[in-house]
Amino acid sequence: MRKVIAQLFISLDGVVEAPDQWHFSYYNEEMGAAVDAVLGATDTLLLGRRTYDTFAGAWPEREAAGGEDAPFAKALGDARKIVVSNRQLAFTWRNCEQLRGDFAEAVTAVKNESGTGPIAVSGSVSVVRQLLAAGLLDELHLMVHPIAVRKGMRLFEEDETPVPLALISCETFRTGVLNLVYAPAGAPAEGTYDDAKVHLSQPAP
Repeated sequence: MRKVIAQLFISLDGVVEAPDQWHFSYYNEEMGAAVDAVLGATDTLLLGRRTYDTFAGAWPEREAAGGEDAPFAKALGDARKIVVSNRQLAFTWRNCEQLRGDFAEAVTAVKNESGTGPIAVSGSVSVVRQLLAAGLLDELHLMVHPIAVRKGMRLFEEDETPVPLALISCETFRTGVLNLVYAPAGAPAEGTYDDAKVHLSQPAP
């Protein structure tokens, strides 16, 4: 079964909306390599409609322009792009299709298909939330930028149900961005202050 990996740019205060307004000054070759390691290593993208609209409005033109980012734009164009939306969509970019039927069943079917690399999710916050809720997200890659945006949609909405995660790896870029990779985790063990305070009396190693 193929993995589903989601990659998002996120601010220190959890904002994921409109990263084009606060993210580019932190973009360097380290971040480019991290993005390419996910998006450039797959033949299948799972996207929300808004992210699809953004990509389709930019990457075909960049591919046609033949600039330095044209090879990456071509890779995105060549990839199979599955778009999640509740309304009927008409596509102008090649290799696009709409996810049909029940979300969890349809994504599970795609995971069971053969392909190259993981199924990659870029941005697409609503899709990431649905994947987490359905237990279908294998890895969550968060590039935490050292800025508090202080407005905009956050990745995790206020809710009664916690989302426990296990840290797989952590990398610090020269710009101060943290590249954190998480996997879903089981529910944390219950604990109280009495359980924690014993560590306060322990001498530092």
